[in-house]
Amino acid sequence: MDDERQLAHSLYDDALAFLIGTLFIALGLAMLKAAGLGIGGTAGIAFLTNKATGLDFGSVFFVINVPFFIFAYLAFGPLYLLRSVIATALLSLETTLLPSFLTFGHIDPVLAAAMGGLLIGMGMLSLIRHQAGIGGFATAAVYLQDRYGWRAGKLLMAADLSVMAAAFLLLQPSQVALSVFAVICLNIVLAFYHKPGRYAGFARFERRRAKAASVARAEKA
Repeated sequence: MDDERQLAHSLYDDALAFLIGTLFIALGLAMLKAAGLGIGGTAGIAFLTNKATGLDFGSVFFVINVPFFIFAYLAFGPLYLLRSVIATALLSLETTLLPSFLTFGHIDPVLAAAMGGLLIGMGMLSLIRHQAGIGGFATAAVYLQDRYGWRAGKLLMAADLSVMAAAFLLLQPSQVALSVFAVICLNIVLAFYHKPGRYAGFARFERRRAKAASVARAEKA
């Protein structure tokens, strides 16, 4: 019990991780958008929707993630859902407000792809390690990794490349190629730094979920 108490993140830890993580993601998305590039996941779908229709990115991003919030509730429970809704709402707000405070006069597309992808990856990692996400494919990938041992980075790569295929409808081939490079940079972060059992901060969360699963099996028996 004492070990679990030491491993548990405080409310301050979570709040700071949410703020830093979502700001990293918002900045990465801003760099990609300034260079005319896209990204994978639901953020990529929201980006393409924004480019095609002019609808606000933050609002579209939040709405697209609603089905994944339902999945998050079923897979991880109400606490993970609450954390993910807060993180996604915060990111949606930041992406809407950030252009008023930060603009890029010129940014090299290759640098934007590399830095944007890495920033988004580190932001997602910050949220995942505090038992939260920004909805989308990442939630499903983390569940499949925890449940079956499948690597989240590789799962996200496959999903993101599917979104990139749709990007050919709105972007030039060179832009799509650099967008794929951004996706690769993002998933390198997750593939290298989010592995089962590596991060002690998951210990309490995993034990609690295992206990709940054991109780559920006992009730069915």
